[in-house]
Amino acid sequence: MHGELPKRLKQAASRRRYLTSALIIAAVAAALIYVFGMPVPAPKRFDRFAAEGPVPVLTAEASRADVPVYLDAVGTVKPLNTVTVRPQVDGKLLSVNFKEGQDVKKGDVLARIDPAIYQALYDQAVAKKAQDEAQLANAQIDLVRYQKLAASNAINRQQADTQTAVVAQDAAIVRADQAAIENAQATLGYTTITSPLEGRTGVRMVDEGNFVRAADTSSAIVVITQLKPITVLFNLPQQDLDRVNGAFAKGTLAVDALRSGDNSVIERGKLTVIDNQVDSSTGTVKLKAEFPNTNLQLWPGQFVNVRLLIDTLQNVVIIPTGAVQRGPNGTFVYAVKPDNTAGMKPIVVQHQDEAQTVVKSGLEPPERVVTTGFARLTDGAKVTISSGPQAPGPRSPGVTGVRPHRSDGAGGGSRPNAQQ
Repeated sequence: MHGELPKRLKQAASRRRYLTSALIIAAVAAALIYVFGMPVPAPKRFDRFAAEGPVPVLTAEASRADVPVYLDAVGTVKPLNTVTVRPQVDGKLLSVNFKEGQDVKKGDVLARIDPAIYQALYDQAVAKKAQDEAQLANAQIDLVRYQKLAASNAINRQQADTQTAVVAQDAAIVRADQAAIENAQATLGYTTITSPLEGRTGVRMVDEGNFVRAADTSSAIVVITQLKPITVLFNLPQQDLDRVNGAFAKGTLAVDALRSGDNSVIERGKLTVIDNQVDSSTGTVKLKAEFPNTNLQLWPGQFVNVRLLIDTLQNVVIIPTGAVQRGPNGTFVYAVKPDNTAGMKPIVVQHQDEAQTVVKSGLEPPERVVTTGFARLTDGAKVTISSGPQAPGPRSPGVTGVRPHRSDGAGGGSRPNAQQ
């Protein structure tokens, strides 16, 4: 009896320890649940390839068209001719006969310099010639007389020969007088300053009443810039030089000047010059294009996008660039079969820009290709063609909007199964 009591006490103490431990564990668990929330079962992994139902996609039909091939650059507008009008004689500027920003034609009077001094020099040269012509006429009369006397041996033959030399000398003086007259006349003409070309005047650089000097380079009257026609200078990489030279040798190459904002065509012109050397510091060659600039849309110093048409691919297969995918084995598309399944089809890209791709081989019209909806798309997957925006059609040389890339290599698109 006395031996069982300690045993019972030990068992009761053990139960209390177990109960205390359980309470502590429950309290800790409750605290963890309060802080972190109830644990949730791990979600099942979603397998996109095992998704049920057809994949919604947008498609476009391959077609044939003539596709222009462009080379793109950024150009600077330069006037065809620019002339700084300066005085060619010294004098007081009597009048300025143009307005700033005025369109002038070749030969229009721009300014006048006081001609009084130069008119006097011209009159003096004319009078000098008249005097010398009178002396020449008298010498010629004496020469005839001496020649008759010498023929009859009335005078020495030497006198007739001397008179012949006098006549020749006086004739040379008259010719010199004529040259002096022409020089004075030209100098007098310089007092009327005329436009050397058709163009537009800039800011007037000197006011009437000022004394101008021909030797002073700062004594410019105005700068005239020819705006119609006008040129654009641009550079292309030396890698494109062979293609440009080859195309240029066949005939005139068309050049479009584009607005930098929306790439709409400002003016259409033609390539006129390919520079005779490559810039070794940049690896580029300079080219010049000429534009009629009828509406004065191009202005000197302006930056414009330039595209040079070097070729037109005839009757080639085209698809939207968004349909082209790239994988480990190269470029491919998802072609939609008659049973509404999509199959991977390798293609060879001949030319590509941001809007359309020229397919060299691997696809023939009127096959349809997927342009949007690649997230769940796999080879052989069932598809349903959803309604949506139509795929862009072929671009013609006159269509504007997206500026093409110059690359003719295999194009972009997204990686296989990437979300478009």
